[in-house]
Amino acid sequence: MPSTKAAESSTINVRVHPRASRNCVAGYRDGILRVSVTAVPQDGRANAALLELLAGTLGIAKSRLHVVRGHTSRAKVVAVAGLSGEEIASILESQA
Repeated sequence: MPSTKAAESSTINVRVHPRASRNCVAGYRDGILRVSVTAVPQDGRANAALLELLAGTLGIAKSRLHVVRGHTSRAKVVAVAGLSGEEIASILESQA
């Protein structure tokens, strides 16, 4: 049953591995989501690839995601509009 309350939002702690051999969401380890992207960490390409991969994995529009902290770091915080932390975890677990 769809939620009737206002759209929720949450954040995800992410560890990004750029220049990987393939794009994949490896799952959670120690409360941090591990993600590999093939893009290079230059001119925001790895961040864009991260957001595109997460949007596809979560089944939401890329515009509902943005990097809050860690734009130039492998350790990032990504905001997700419209999903709670429990919903995100459930979706990612079902994909594993």
